[in-house]
Amino acid sequence: MAHVSAGVEYALHSLVFLSRSQELEQPPSARDLAALQEIPAEFVAKLFTKLQKAGIVVAREGIGGGFILARPAEDITVLEVVEAVDGRKALFDCKNIRAKCALFAGDTPNWAVEGVCSIHAVMLEAEQRTRDVLAAHTLASVARRGAKKAPENYGEQVRDWLAARTPRRARRAQTLQKASEI
Repeated sequence: MAHVSAGVEYALHSLVFLSRSQELEQPPSARDLAALQEIPAEFVAKLFTKLQKAGIVVAREGIGGGFILARPAEDITVLEVVEAVDGRKALFDCKNIRAKCALFAGDTPNWAVEGVCSIHAVMLEAEQRTRDVLAAHTLASVARRGAKKAPENYGEQVRDWLAARTPRRARRAQTLQKASEI
């Protein structure tokens, strides 16, 4: 059972691609990033709405618009992305089962329910450690880790692929502008 959604994974991949394309004259759109990953543009648009609300990306409006990182990739943690996409949710939902033991016959003694449940305490520790690990990694560190595995020119290929889509958006804008003049 996954506690982190697939949306987080797609958001992280999109943000890593975005971090590699920051120097492009025209920033990639949600549609560009969706096409790059071969996923629905509407899905990426919903993710980027959440990322924008969280202050992770900034949108440039219009047909030639797109997204840029709101801060340097070194300053955006994986935890921020997880919380932006999935919200802050608990790893474990304690049902206080310890109070419902048949031996107590409905009269639960205080010793059985005092303090934090030992199982819940372990789950809280696991959740905190997970949060600490996610907070320790940034988009830049994830990108560097991925770059170690990829061919040396992969980053250039991503930038070139995204840059090649820009003229299509520019032509689309010109076509729409000409149509509105008629």
